[in-house]
Amino acid sequence: MDLIESPQFTPPIILLQTVMEEVRHRSLPLYNRLKALLKADDKSVWVFYNEFRSETAIVREENETPNDRNDRGIRKGAEWYNAHLTLAHPPIRGQKPLPPPQVILLTDDAANRQKAEAENIPTVSIRRYVEGMKEAEKVLDLLSATGSDELEPTKSVAARTSLYAEYLPIATLLAGVKAGELHQGHFQANQYNYLEGTVPVPEFTKPVLLVGRENMNRAVHGDVVVVEVFDESEWKAPADEVVDQEATLKNDDAEDSGDESDDSQFHLREEAKALRASERKKAPTSERQPTGRVVGVIKRNWRAYVCHLDTTSLPSTASTSLSTQTIFAQPLSRLLPRIRLRTRQAPTLIHQKILVTIDRWDAHSKYPEGHFVRALGRAEDKETEQESLLLEFEVPYRPFGKAILDCLPSEGDQWVVPPKSDANVVWRDREDLRGLDICSIDPPGCQDIDDALHARRLPNGNIEAGVHIADVTHFVHPSTPMDTEAASRGTTVYLVDKRIDMLPSLLGTNLCSLRPHVERLAFSAIWELTEDTDIVSVRFTKSVIASKAAFEYEEAQIRKDDPKLTDSITQSIRLLNTLAQKFKAKRMAAGALNLASPEVKIHLASSESSDPIDVEQKELRETNSLVEEFMLLANVSVAKRIEEVFPGTAVLRRHLPPPKTNFEKLQDILMKRKGFKLDVSSSGVLADSLDKCIDLSTPAFNTLVRIMATRCMLSAEYFCAGSVSRDTFGHYGLASPIYTHFTSPIRRYAGILAHRQLAASISHTPLHPSLHSKSHVERIMEVINRRHRMAQMAGRASVEFYVGLALKGRAETIAKDKGKEGEGVVEDAFVIRTFRNGVGVFVFGLGLEGLVTFKRDVQFDAENYTLSVPSPSPSPPSQKDITISVFDKVKVRIEVEKDKNTQRGRVKMTLISPVDSRGL
Repeated sequence: MDLIESPQFTPPIILLQTVMEEVRHRSLPLYNRLKALLKADDKSVWVFYNEFRSETAIVREENETPNDRNDRGIRKGAEWYNAHLTLAHPPIRGQKPLPPPQVILLTDDAANRQKAEAENIPTVSIRRYVEGMKEAEKVLDLLSATGSDELEPTKSVAARTSLYAEYLPIATLLAGVKAGELHQGHFQANQYNYLEGTVPVPEFTKPVLLVGRENMNRAVHGDVVVVEVFDESEWKAPADEVVDQEATLKNDDAEDSGDESDDSQFHLREEAKALRASERKKAPTSERQPTGRVVGVIKRNWRAYVCHLDTTSLPSTASTSLSTQTIFAQPLSRLLPRIRLRTRQAPTLIHQKILVTIDRWDAHSKYPEGHFVRALGRAEDKETEQESLLLEFEVPYRPFGKAILDCLPSEGDQWVVPPKSDANVVWRDREDLRGLDICSIDPPGCQDIDDALHARRLPNGNIEAGVHIADVTHFVHPSTPMDTEAASRGTTVYLVDKRIDMLPSLLGTNLCSLRPHVERLAFSAIWELTEDTDIVSVRFTKSVIASKAAFEYEEAQIRKDDPKLTDSITQSIRLLNTLAQKFKAKRMAAGALNLASPEVKIHLASSESSDPIDVEQKELRETNSLVEEFMLLANVSVAKRIEEVFPGTAVLRRHLPPPKTNFEKLQDILMKRKGFKLDVSSSGVLADSLDKCIDLSTPAFNTLVRIMATRCMLSAEYFCAGSVSRDTFGHYGLASPIYTHFTSPIRRYAGILAHRQLAASISHTPLHPSLHSKSHVERIMEVINRRHRMAQMAGRASVEFYVGLALKGRAETIAKDKGKEGEGVVEDAFVIRTFRNGVGVFVFGLGLEGLVTFKRDVQFDAENYTLSVPSPSPSPPSQKDITISVFDKVKVRIEVEKDKNTQRGRVKMTLISPVDSRGL
């Protein structure tokens, strides 16, 4: 696929319908890439519907496998096409006959090629075909490693030493899982120790621990695997040591990595090291967890990964040689193994970021093998880093195509709400709310304003409050190219310096943005409330609004707090704030959690340069909470309505209660280090416990505990109401029995679906048939859950990158002022984790987590989460060792240093107080 997509590969290509169907069955993402090729202006690609043509359609024979039937159909299609072209080019009298164009069957299936040759059908492997092209060396790197065996005159696969156990057949795996003898789950690599991984499975309260690469058996982070659990006598606790892959395996030879006959004992050495790390302390029974090994893979999570060449694996002649060389590609993510790569471009790819795809990982190969896809640019270049980030987290960032843009109103940005009249279809069943004092309150610089609010007193003494959400579904209709693209993207992705929109900007920042003093279409939820925020009634209506003002959080706060202001908008904000405080009090009393996450604000020099000049913690105001409470109210109210009307397919969001075992470590740390008891028997009791975790000498301590508690939680997820039992609908963090996302349809596809269901529930618009299909909704939920997770990770990675740039700039300023290089930036931090050879720290001021490692042994008390570090020398003999424990406040020096291998800047932390770790 990478070859066919390359602009350097331009022959005419005929895709058989049989092939298209098989690709669709195997991989939907690949199928979508194939379909995109059919529309590409720079390609000559067509589909031949061989299954629908009498001369090429074939019937499966008795005892013929589906794969053999498909291969026969492919050969039949190639044979017919050659005969067809011969007839299409009859000889012309008096002219020398010209040979017709020849159709070649291109396949890496050796058996299929052999049968084609016996039937006189021109056929060749992909590699042989490419080698015959002009400038073949430019595209040979794009070929999958799975087709490279025919070029390697090494010993046969059967003769190679197996380093890993062969996987069990799929039928055996599925039968074992069904019988409860085997267990299925997603493999999760350990970012601190590459020799350990885990597989959470429903049958155990703790994940299954995989110790050693032999037991991980070629699993890659995210793969769906099947594990065999060992006898309980073999269960262990996870290791308490940082084991870095790059440092440990730096001397491996890429050329030898595919055949380990002379190093077949590498597993034993690594296994022994992992076991020593695990058994340095006798773990209490409570800390032990099931251990096991991977016996098969159900679904690979392989894709194109952002990597750099590991320059330590390059031969000495690599900088000048243009011959094929075998080297290591080191993925950006610490969760992934190095990838063995054959390339002719090593000299030009040094210090570049590149895309590499894993093709295979055989039992005889120490590392997975892959192929080069394309170069992204020089490491540390801002544009390269941003594109790398988008690719790493699979964020679709291509421009919107013509078919999508054609779905927009023809008037473009000149579109306006038409004048009100009974005959106008836009106004059908819409309420005119243009006279209300509606305003929006958003973060600074917000352009996609998708919510606005109002509140006013009613003559009966009650209060009317309204949440007005942009009516995106008026413009985005089901099953259109724009709707399909929005469903694929799932969400808008917010980076520090840019936004990757789910919908074209004409909608997101203009026609659907509830700008002030402009008439806009909305979907409104309006409540009648008592003074105590009891809901008397709620109604939902399509509407037309004209927002009176658009405030940033700080502006709204200043306006609310200014006693001199008594205008209707200000009074509405004050009334909304009073109601919000009461709603929040009720939520907290019901058991809602007030958790925390590290949030920082990055100041950029300008929108053009996007250079970071400073970093600070975000300040949350009352108005933040005001908006949040009314969005929660709207989402809960809408969830109740759509689930009532569409109990089988309502699009909802839930947050499952975390297993109590998730909190065991945090509970133990709090009790041993601070004497606090953390009760996790319910969300309400947990909330009360967190409120009591206060250290008067350290004001930030409570926030730190809440951040650590957040990491013990499960992630919230979208789901289809008919797919899970009713008692699992609840949102644990919000203490709500039901919830959805109605309030952000500009940036969340789940919101668009909720709008369509709500519109149908009030008989405004019939529900599209696809939203009556539970299986269809389930498929969409799977996509948007994944997109939502990836968008969150991309946003965090963008913040980390810009924090790094800001730190680098700050360090350079400090060095310039002091006339010293390498001083770095000194910040206060808290110890949040201890290892046998280091500590994990969290820097509040930067929202940054880091690892400080020690080069020589220190005394480690795992039971009490404490390290004893030798006193700095020279020091008096009477001076005791320095103790560092979880929750201790320390000072760290933060530097952005250039990695000699990757030429990429990375944040490095060293402890300077209470001890300087550079001496350790």
